[in-house]
Amino acid sequence: MRMTGPSLVARAARNNAEWCHTFCRARGLDGIFEDGRWFSPARTPPLYPDAVTLRPGLTCDEALAGVDRGRGCSVKDSFDDLRLETVGFRDLFSAEWICRGDGDRTARSRWLNIDDDDALLEWEAAWDDDPDGSRFFPPALLDEPGCVFLASYEHSCIRAGAIANRGAGVAGLSNVFALTGDLESAYAGGAAAVTRIWPGLPVVGYDHDPSLIAAKAAGFDSMGPLRIWMVD
Repeated sequence: MRMTGPSLVARAARNNAEWCHTFCRARGLDGIFEDGRWFSPARTPPLYPDAVTLRPGLTCDEALAGVDRGRGCSVKDSFDDLRLETVGFRDLFSAEWICRGDGDRTARSRWLNIDDDDALLEWEAAWDDDPDGSRFFPPALLDEPGCVFLASYEHSCIRAGAIANRGAGVAGLSNVFALTGDLESAYAGGAAAVTRIWPGLPVVGYDHDPSLIAAKAAGFDSMGPLRIWMVD
């Protein structure tokens, strides 16, 4: 099933911003949805943007209003139409929004929901290939409605995983990893698990480079470009 179009990109961007909002709130940061974007007035944790655009056509000043533009600031340019190099940002990387329709629900391995803190600790250790001993994902996220940590097990050990969140009429799939290196199977299995949880919803996300190739091999279609900007 091929699902593309600007309206679906906007829904994918909104879904992603809702996950950023949920994650940051669990870390004690209050994000704001306002004027076609989501943003955090305080610096967000690593890997999470300080602002996400939710509609095309914003100016640089509109996208950055209320955002700390200092070192470490990052912006998810959801429609790849900002030129933030003019205000001191550098192009960190480009990516593509992706979508997979409500298709095969049969995961290629045993995918389960993470439902307690011990399992979340194991999930995070598997996800982070360079752990420093600190918690990145607060256990409060396990109680968030519409948010699920997923893991594929083999011999009682986590071999792959992902995070899913429901919002904006779609299901987001992010943080996909595979300890075996088989990201294609991880994307296919994760998407199938999400479809079993929320049948009928398109599964969306974004990725780039080898992960994007794996997602497309697993049945995801590209919907359009986005860009991540950052201040060094």
